[in-house]
Amino acid sequence: MGERVRDGYLLTTDPARVDKAVVHRWLSEDSYWAAGRDYDLVARSIDGSVPYTIRSGPDQVAFARAVTDGVTFAWISDVYVDRAHRGRGLGGWLVDAMVEDFTAAGVLRLMLATRDAHEVYRRSGFEPLAGPRLFMEIDRHPSRAAILE
Repeated sequence: MGERVRDGYLLTTDPARVDKAVVHRWLSEDSYWAAGRDYDLVARSIDGSVPYTIRSGPDQVAFARAVTDGVTFAWISDVYVDRAHRGRGLGGWLVDAMVEDFTAAGVLRLMLATRDAHEVYRRSGFEPLAGPRLFMEIDRHPSRAAILE
């Protein structure tokens, strides 16, 4: 983990480089999975995760986080690229960096959920659950219907 540079962008795992207000705006106003999520919830979720941020100069332009024990499991969540910076491979770079870092750390299982970006994540090595019948959930997301569309 740490920092990487590519095409004028800086990818960092430094929690101090996360602009929580920007992430909150992206997630609560422009994502289907976190629509309406309040600031406190977003801030606490970032604080309880390993954040990955891409910056262009002083501006944050992409974000994702991993919920992990650092050994057996990592859940990649809240992957978002600012609309003005989409189409430049930043989402793939972000997820690839996470896969690389957690693989190097020996994390055995990485998971994520998506409604519409399966091909993006497939390029990073993700595939559908091999045993979906093994998994169960309690999902209290207010936006659950939007997530499952």
